[in-house]
Amino acid sequence: MSVLLILLGLLSLMILLVSRGRKRRDGEPPLINGWIPFIGKALEFGKDAHKFLEEYKKKYGDIFTVQIAGKYMTFVMDPLMYPNIIKHGRQLDFHEFTNRVAPFTFGYPPVVNQKFPGLQEQIRRSFQLLQGDNLRPLTESMTDNLMLVFRQDHLGERPEEEGGWKTDSMYEFCSSVMFEATFLTLYGRPASASRHDRMGVMREDFIRFDTMFPLLIAQMPIWLLGRTKAIREKLTNYFLPQSMSRWSNTSQFIRRRAEVFEQYDMLRDIDKAAHHFAILWASVANSTSATFWAMYHLVSHPEALEVVRQEIQDVLRLSGVEFSSDRDVTLSKEQLEKLSYLGSTINESLRLSSVSMNIRVAQEDFSLRLDDKRSVAIRKGDIITLYPQSMHLDPEIYEEPQTFRFDRFVQDGKEKTDFYKDGQKLKYYRMPFGSGSSKCPGRHFAVNGIKQFLCLLLLYFDLQLVEGQTRATWDSSRAGLGIMQPTTDVRFRYRLRAV
Repeated sequence: MSVLLILLGLLSLMILLVSRGRKRRDGEPPLINGWIPFIGKALEFGKDAHKFLEEYKKKYGDIFTVQIAGKYMTFVMDPLMYPNIIKHGRQLDFHEFTNRVAPFTFGYPPVVNQKFPGLQEQIRRSFQLLQGDNLRPLTESMTDNLMLVFRQDHLGERPEEEGGWKTDSMYEFCSSVMFEATFLTLYGRPASASRHDRMGVMREDFIRFDTMFPLLIAQMPIWLLGRTKAIREKLTNYFLPQSMSRWSNTSQFIRRRAEVFEQYDMLRDIDKAAHHFAILWASVANSTSATFWAMYHLVSHPEALEVVRQEIQDVLRLSGVEFSSDRDVTLSKEQLEKLSYLGSTINESLRLSSVSMNIRVAQEDFSLRLDDKRSVAIRKGDIITLYPQSMHLDPEIYEEPQTFRFDRFVQDGKEKTDFYKDGQKLKYYRMPFGSGSSKCPGRHFAVNGIKQFLCLLLLYFDLQLVEGQTRATWDSSRAGLGIMQPTTDVRFRYRLRAV
């Protein structure tokens, strides 16, 4: 009897909370609260965000507000409206969200703080060292480090399998190579060796942390997530100043950030280390998945692989280089820019696998102009959200959008940029890296790294999928957070090419 009374009491409380839920005002978008207090529609969204949003788009139109985990998120579904959203600088702000969530996730104090005057701006300026001419030394270093890992781990003695083939798991292969090469490129090498000890252990801890990342971004208390706090502390300790001071060949980008942190006496060593760890996560977590999907699509489409391989060889020959597997390859920033079909392959893979959200927080109550005819009322604190996956999979914009086409973004030998919706050319048609003030500052470094990995892979190896496997599918549990991972790893074979 007492259990029944408790259940009835909880039900009454839930009904009371629901009845006190937010009500739609005149001029606001359609409002979808959900029947579970606070949670709202979070469970449905997390299960399959694309399907969820498309269903509500059919029911409510191109703009609607959804309660998700205590937040009210207004989704704008028409890409023709994106420019008006992105240009709103005063009423819609991205940094408020990142200034709150990133410190919580990685364990450092907010940079917008009276203790650290000017720190946010100096951190922002440091990202210029990942762009433009500053990419050249990073590109050269990344090629060297990829060659180092390939030479020592994969280009040694031929395996005993028939025909010299070696079998491996594709995601694991991409993760191990990209993680170490990126780490060496950004943070440098130990003083007396070419590679860091225990890199494999560090990567395993990184994967454990990354598995919990969606919950941390949702601001789930870290003490509820098992050993996640201890793992985060272990990873952070790798980057303590006394450790990093002993490394050589550290990138100018990381050196500059370290110099900035040293200017602030109130910033503890562990806080500085946490900032460096956050950069590692930003540099590796999504680029590993993006590398996997580009590799998987190429190996799954041998005709595309051969076109891309030939393009790489042609670009090398134009530079006077005749490839040979017994010599190391160097790839310049300018050479990478000439690889149109490789660039299209990566862009197509990103189109299919990207589930990032572009978010802005309303700084005041205001009227948001959607186009020449429409505007809607927005409340202070609401999150305005663009979900580009819906655009990426729109059959009006992309013919057969679920199909991989390696040359979809090539036209007359150059990058294709003309895509249309309702007869109008889209300003934004592919958005894996965000937009406006929230656009990933390291996107050029990331794409160059993926290009370099694939160039070396195609030049040095024959590649095949192991027969009898089902087609790779996307794990949608990271909806809104970047690039989807595969639900299961893929087995493949590789051997040194005879060239």
